[in-house]
Amino acid sequence: MTSAVNVVVVAHHTRQEVVPLIRQTEKWLKKNGHQMWMPKSDSSALGLDEFGSDRSAQDADLLISLGGDGTILRSVELLGGAPVPILGVNMGTLGYLTEIEPEDLLERLERWINRDDKSEIVLDERMMLAVTLKSKNKNQTWRALNEAVIERQQSGHTVWLDVTINHELFARYSADGVIVATPTGSTAYSMSARGPVVSPRHRAMLLTPVSPHMLFDRSLVLGPTEMLSMQVVGTRPAELAIDGRHVASLDQGDVVSYEADSCSAHFVRFTQQPKFHQIVRAKFGLGDE
Repeated sequence: MTSAVNVVVVAHHTRQEVVPLIRQTEKWLKKNGHQMWMPKSDSSALGLDEFGSDRSAQDADLLISLGGDGTILRSVELLGGAPVPILGVNMGTLGYLTEIEPEDLLERLERWINRDDKSEIVLDERMMLAVTLKSKNKNQTWRALNEAVIERQQSGHTVWLDVTINHELFARYSADGVIVATPTGSTAYSMSARGPVVSPRHRAMLLTPVSPHMLFDRSLVLGPTEMLSMQVVGTRPAELAIDGRHVASLDQGDVVSYEADSCSAHFVRFTQQPKFHQIVRAKFGLGDE
């Protein structure tokens, strides 16, 4: 008999269509001897207070993410580096990170719970970034699944950043911003800034300037063991955003460093075939005649 499984559900706050699916999932889990809960912020937003709990997502055996890639990013943040598998359910348009459609959730959930050594279910391990800010007022580290961005704080101004690679000055960047992305994040903000599309099976750091005001305007693909840092120069303030969230304001002399994080994000996949290329094909209509 399968032992009891603890499942935490993270859901998009404004998609009411997730409500019946959450109730159905909780009913099935309870019937089969398993437990389910939601972060209180999610349960309150969706009128599901009976499922809300202060229990940490890190206590779960499985995290179900109901939404799109934004909900996945929030799920990764809630896990804080814990190796809890994430099952992404697509509740909107085609996403790069979500795995299944809502109507398949219970069948796939049952397959995951009852899996054995012969199962085709795999964990798709994705590199994350450890991003550290050192300033006069703050020393702090964050994790990023997609990217970390230093960008201008004032419209009409650029930011000036001294970029150092392996402790040696590489160049002074003048741009609207500079993105450091993972391979997973290569299809997010980095791609809109004309950065390369990289298979998430790689481990690398992608440095892409946003609207550079300089002769060198290319992206750099760095190895995961290389040391990368940027120092704010000049008096123009900047902002640091992690996976789309503003986390800090930056002043002259502040240094942000980047390296491959010791923790990875783990996504449940029900096929050995690489879905990434199929999604890129669909997103850009590459099969259209």
